[in-house]
This record gives sequence, structure tokens and C-alpha cells, in this order.
Amino acid sequence: MALDSGGVIYGVRLRSAFDYRYVGLTTKSAGVRLRQHLKVASTGRKTPFYDWLRKQDRAEVIADELHWVETLVELGRAEADWIAYLRRDSQPLLNLTDGGLGPTGVVWTTEMREAARIRSTGRPGISRFAEENPFHGRTHSAEQREKWSRERKGTYGGSENPNFGKFGGAHPSFGREMSEESRARLSNQRQGAGNPNFGLRASPETRAKMSDAQKGRPKPSSKRSAHTRHHTNKGVFKDSCQHCIADATRINDE
Repeated sequence: MALDSGGVIYGVRLRSAFDYRYVGLTTKSAGVRLRQHLKVASTGRKTPFYDWLRKQDRAEVIADELHWVETLVELGRAEADWIAYLRRDSQPLLNLTDGGLGPTGVVWTTEMREAARIRSTGRPGISRFAEENPFHGRTHSAEQREKWSRERKGTYGGSENPNFGKFGGAHPSFGREMSEESRARLSNQRQGAGNPNFGLRASPETRAKMSDAQKGRPKPSSKRSAHTRHHTNKGVFKDSCQHCIADATRINDE
């Protein structure tokens, strides 16, 4: 169907109900547009209509062709007329706008924002990985990354950080613990060339700064002393500590 030949006004409802939940316009068929809506809903887009659509059995959702319109301009007017008509008839439409072509300039009220917040609270996000991610295999340009860097610089520093000054139970991450699988995966990702510091060496200036920052701090006089303080006295055993291994071997021999 060509764009300049008009299109169809359609209404979405359940097979078992007579009330329409959404009215839209399309230059394709109502069935094709419904399939597009279902696909968008599966990606997790959060609007009243898509939230309702995700809760339904797909086989029970249908789209009726309400009106065929000859021209594109009349198509937009017809959509607005149908939405107004069904609203006057007290049908529970989930449309956010009054319909029509072009930008609608929707301004969310406080009640609409609160309703959207309640709908999204506790809802797990939908993640798409590898080839399913629409950005798979692509990278942002250097200019775009530089722009974001400038825009975000200092945004979350100090008091601007939403978690600034939050400690203990007040911090949103309090009590959370990473699983052993996640720990192992992160460890493997950061080994060798995966380590962001792999092959890098601190400059003399940086080494001097690090040295100055550590001056005056009490430290163990030897690795053995550090082992005694941080492992033996605390009952900690580390596979990477040669003294822990030596002590364990000696105990086993005894």
C-alpha cells in the first residue's frame, strides 16, 4: 500500500472483549501493524499500551480495521476522531496522545509519571547479547566518545554523586555479594592482555608521587612480618602467599 494512497485506522482488543485498548493508523494492514506492536513490546518498551500487551496471550490479541481513508492527511484526522469518539464512549484506551500525524507534544502529568514509576518498579530489564543486540559489532566514533566525556565530566563527582555520603545500610549496594561464578569470570577477563594495565609501566613522575604518598605510613618490616600480621593472626590462608603454604606444609609434616 503506497503512502500517498492513505491507509487504515485500526483498533486493538482481546478476542473475548468488545472494548478497544488502543487505536492507531497504518499504511500497511492492521495485522502487520499488530505484529510490529508485539515485537516492540517484547523489547521491553515501557508505555501503558506495551505494558498491557506484554501481559496478554498473543493469540488472544487482535486488530480490527475500523476505517479505510483515502489520503494521508485525512488518515491523521480520522485517527484523532476515532480516539475522541471511543473516549467519549468510555472505552479504556491506552493511547497517550489524541492522535494525528506528526509530533504530538505530549507533556506527562505528575499522575502519569507516578503511574509509570509504579509499573516499572522491580521489573527486571531486558538484555540482548551478541548478535541479538542492535549495536553488536559496532563502535562509537572517537568524536562521540569525546563528546560524552566532556558532557559527563564531574557529573558524578563529590556531592553530585547520588550515593555521596551514604554508608552501611544507607548505600544501595549494602549487603550485596558477587557470586563465585561472577568473581571467576571477572578474574579471567582481567588476566594477561585483558588487564587494562597489561604491558604498562608507571612513569618516573607517577612513581615519585606514589612514593611520596606512602611516606610516613607504618608498614611491616618484611613479607614474613606482613604474613604474620594479616594472615596468621587473622586466621587467613592465601594460596598466593609463600609463607601460608610453608606453614601449612610444616603443620602437615608434624
